[in-house]
Amino acid sequence: MAKTCNVALIGQGFMGRTHSNAYLKVSKFFTDLPVNPVMHTVFGMENENPQVFASRWGWKNYSTDWKKVIANEEIDFVDIVTPNHMHMPPAMAALEAKKPVGTEKPIAGTLADARAMVEAAKKAKVPTFVWYNYRRCPAVALAHQLVKAGKLGRIFHVRCVYLQDWGGPDTPLLWRFQKKLAGSGAHGDLNAHIVDMARFVTGDDIVEVSGAVAETFIKERTIPTTGAAGGIAAGAKGSAKKGKVDVDDAVLFLARFKKGAVASFECSRLATGYKNQNGFEIHGEKGALRFRFENMNYLDYYDATVDPKIQGWTSIICTSGANHPYVSAWWPDAHILGYEHGFVNQAADIMMVLGKKTPTVPLPDFADAYETQRVLEAALLSAANRTPIKISEVK
Repeated sequence: MAKTCNVALIGQGFMGRTHSNAYLKVSKFFTDLPVNPVMHTVFGMENENPQVFASRWGWKNYSTDWKKVIANEEIDFVDIVTPNHMHMPPAMAALEAKKPVGTEKPIAGTLADARAMVEAAKKAKVPTFVWYNYRRCPAVALAHQLVKAGKLGRIFHVRCVYLQDWGGPDTPLLWRFQKKLAGSGAHGDLNAHIVDMARFVTGDDIVEVSGAVAETFIKERTIPTTGAAGGIAAGAKGSAKKGKVDVDDAVLFLARFKKGAVASFECSRLATGYKNQNGFEIHGEKGALRFRFENMNYLDYYDATVDPKIQGWTSIICTSGANHPYVSAWWPDAHILGYEHGFVNQAADIMMVLGKKTPTVPLPDFADAYETQRVLEAALLSAANRTPIKISEVK
């Protein structure tokens, strides 16, 4: 019989819902996990009414004191879904208590906080995780496997985008538009994902950033009177009073990888017409890959090694056949997956690691996520100073 793991969720909101759903579902679909999560306690602030959240999402207990939650000897794993600036305090408390801990992405609101968390994790010697959930899409995991198997050969060129349009002038001053709470704007929220995906799929690290542009188009926004779950626009309303926006709306930059590939990254919250379009193109000497999350069940593959007469893009449905990553736990062939399944897949891999088993594909820990944070910091430095920045200079 599998062991159990008492989970504490620190935070609620949009990410609290996705993580809660993952813990509810994971053992029902991944039936051979070495450790099964138990939804022990959720923390929320008093004005968030954590009792209602706990009842709705299946948490056995609730609390308005995260320090007491983490100190509880019954808690085995701490999962943090607060706004970015609040990642470090509970993470450090969990590490001090020698408890495995995970955070939402990015790892922290600032590079200094991220570095402190990495150092604390080294001392604690317990597993850490960061929820870069797009790695857990079967198509992205398959792309990682194809590159690792040498299907693309030497990689020349990488293109990554993450485009949304919810941040227009009518969107109020939610926490994601405030540096003290978010650390950065679209950059830390969106570019973080595609930088992680690029590093994950290529198996390579970025060594230099250049040509960065960071722009805040909407300088002031109305103070919100009612907020939306997770700080995104749906359902949020603003008052007549306005406040200053001190984070970016869009960031674009160029990069070089250690093995010689060049790359471009682009993110925006004002890309009219795109709701949640993130993805990549990777071009190599033997072939190419492309992926777009709004069509998340498919991965496009170009095999440049076959007879030129039959070369062309092949669209692979990555929920067809048990050999695709994760899909054997889910539905019959081509019964497609959705956004929430990436979180369930990650919960399964976390339980595998906590049970001392190998996950389906590598999970980012604090040290891995710190490398993505260094790239993000380098891009902001490049934009501010209008100069190339070597990642080795960002510590």
